[in-house]
Amino acid sequence: MATGQTAGEERVISRRSVLVGSVGAVGGLVAADAALAQAGGAHADHAGAVQTAQAAEMQAAQHRTYPGSLSNRIYSVNPIHPDMADIAENPTNIPPPITRRETATVRIDLETKEIEAHLDERAMFRFWTFNGTVPGPFIRVRVGDQVEVHLKNSEDSWMMHNVDFHACTGPGGGAAATTAAPGEERTFTFKALNPGLYVYHCAVPPVALHIANGMYGLILVEPEEGLPPVDREFYVMQGEIYTEEPFGSSGLLTESYDKLINERPECFVLNGHVGALTDHYPLKAQVGETVRIYFGVGGPNYASGFHVIGEIFDKVYQLGSVTSPPVTDVQSVMVPPGAATIVEFKCEVPGRYVLVDHALSRAERGLAGYLIVEGSENLEAFNAPPNEHDSGH
Repeated sequence: MATGQTAGEERVISRRSVLVGSVGAVGGLVAADAALAQAGGAHADHAGAVQTAQAAEMQAAQHRTYPGSLSNRIYSVNPIHPDMADIAENPTNIPPPITRRETATVRIDLETKEIEAHLDERAMFRFWTFNGTVPGPFIRVRVGDQVEVHLKNSEDSWMMHNVDFHACTGPGGGAAATTAAPGEERTFTFKALNPGLYVYHCAVPPVALHIANGMYGLILVEPEEGLPPVDREFYVMQGEIYTEEPFGSSGLLTESYDKLINERPECFVLNGHVGALTDHYPLKAQVGETVRIYFGVGGPNYASGFHVIGEIFDKVYQLGSVTSPPVTDVQSVMVPPGAATIVEFKCEVPGRYVLVDHALSRAERGLAGYLIVEGSENLEAFNAPPNEHDSGH
């Protein structure tokens, strides 16, 4: 404590220092300074100064802004960022439903590629990918099919890579059989014994690092009778990115092994990078259509409380099981890392709906996606008066 400074004065000055730089604080701080100047050392006046400073802090708090916040993606217009190389997987890149009722041999070609690409509006990152996208391609087979996997590691890769299919019954899910150095190609086959929605990922040690850098995807093993038809299907996966540099840094960022093993990600993403499903590939549907989302968590560490703001899931195939009856009328669904789920809902009202992990602090680190629903208003289901903020006034 400075000489001649009372405890009350110290608290006032300390509280004021926190407010410096906050929007709307200047006027309140001027008032607080004037009150302190008139205090003359009297205890009662000091108490009044404290109250004045507290009022200033409350005023500032009402107008405080957080310029680094990304949760504006949840409720406001799309942010704009420069055009950069993009590894995001388009959520509509899904093979059509399988109509055949006999088994077949299905060839799957995967090439592992390491690509420096857009991470957010300021940063780049060297992603490790299957076929150049995060997540890797959506794979669709039928129960009983023979799946013939061909994995090639690109010649310009820095790392060994492979693939582990959770849909495969066999050692390592095929990981050892497909481990390839740069420039090598490996192959193996497996029979799709169990229907369901499954994750696949790279399993070269350190496994978590290969996954965090983008090496994950989904494979759907359809049941014999197929899935009920819907109007639109989408492919969405959640992941984490661990960088040496703090969130919000610019330039080419580098992965952090220390943050990875301590589970301290800098970014949470849908389909590869910040803004992938808001700025680049927002989901789109029409009023009256039924939407199905194949949702998975690559992780490698965090579960997701998957939620679509403004919607209710009519059906949820929990943990990707397509042989169990779906649960109905669900607000959010928990999906562990390395797992998947299927949600369905009918679009009743036009507007923008936001895909989130309801651990909503993760929106501040990039996790959000849009579903844009177009069509006629449904005033019985939703009727809100015009808002002056909606019109830009």
